[in-house]
Amino acid sequence: DNRSLQHLHLLPEMPYYILGLSYFFQNMLEGLLIHKPDEPIQYMISHLKQDNDHGFPENRDQAWMLQSAGMTPRHVVVLYAPDTVLIERNLGKRIDPSTKEVYHTTFDWPSDPLVQQRLVEAEGISEQETAKHLVEYHRNFPRVFQIYQQILKSINADQPCADVFSQVLTYIRTWCRSAAPFTPRILFCGPPGSGKSLQAALIAQKYNIVNICCGQLLKEAVADKTKLGELIKPYFDRQSKEVALVPDNIVLKLLADRLNRLDCMTDGWVLHGFPKDLDQAEQMERAGIIPNRIFFLNLPSESVMERLAQRMIDPVTGERYHAMYKPAPLPDVQARLKQNPKDTEENIRICLETYYRHAGDLEEFYEDAFYINADQDPYVVFEYIESCIVKPLPHKS
Repeated sequence: DNRSLQHLHLLPEMPYYILGLSYFFQNMLEGLLIHKPDEPIQYMISHLKQDNDHGFPENRDQAWMLQSAGMTPRHVVVLYAPDTVLIERNLGKRIDPSTKEVYHTTFDWPSDPLVQQRLVEAEGISEQETAKHLVEYHRNFPRVFQIYQQILKSINADQPCADVFSQVLTYIRTWCRSAAPFTPRILFCGPPGSGKSLQAALIAQKYNIVNICCGQLLKEAVADKTKLGELIKPYFDRQSKEVALVPDNIVLKLLADRLNRLDCMTDGWVLHGFPKDLDQAEQMERAGIIPNRIFFLNLPSESVMERLAQRMIDPVTGERYHAMYKPAPLPDVQARLKQNPKDTEENIRICLETYYRHAGDLEEFYEDAFYINADQDPYVVFEYIESCIVKPLPHKS
């Protein structure tokens, strides 16, 4: 039932847990089907003792699983060499059963005679088994490379280790742009009137993610008469239809419940209206609510006053007007316009003072944030935000 799924809550860490668990069961099942062991339980115990994490992703589906969970690499390195070279290398592998150290009969033979004596041949390195793994590799990995083609670097591994390492290190020190998909968790911060609600609506509409306005969330909880709504109700002003000074722990509980629903976890979200200070930001982080794109929309105080103090509403039609940008069409409409009490100049100044009192701490806390001049056409602002969503976070030197 889709209606019940809408209210399904997941822990913030759940996508990463599910990803790892699904890979684990898939890997285990494949082993049982392929090898058909006489003792399945003993086989699974032995399987669990092996290190099975080094080869992920092994195919296109697994690569997409990573991307969908928001695990997007910044660099992908492909080490290649002729199959004959790889088979020869694999045949020479030896393992020290005491230390689990890996050696090679040609390239890395231990100098200690005692270590030499106890070395054993690694399992699964025969020429036939290695050739089988290579066939599987050549079948699956070209499709994986297609996903990462914008951030992929191929390096010839048929050369001294020091040279290979040097080339890999040089590449990963560069900054790459990835076009890989991820689950957006976007946060908008900024003074009142900077356009947070508008930009959130535009982003949510284009990318089909969930638009979360903290103030609206509080009102909905009161209207729906939920348990949290009953706690919020005493802070609800019926005359202005606004909610103010709700304790942080209640707001955070309501916010966490909403952001941990299935739609937010799978499609992503854009949040505005919270946090408003450093303490709230830290509480959000402790609750596992961690945005991966943060935007500060900057707007001069004069522009804020111009945008907000001249807003009016027609109580008859509900239509919104602005003295400068959208004046009333007729004198009788102009005569009946009313101003929201929160849009008085005095109230706007109080809100601005409150915002700027905490803005510095928030900017320091969200050190990877993007800063945008919001005093321009909203669609110019939107295009800049959109470009920041698809490119990597600012590089820390």
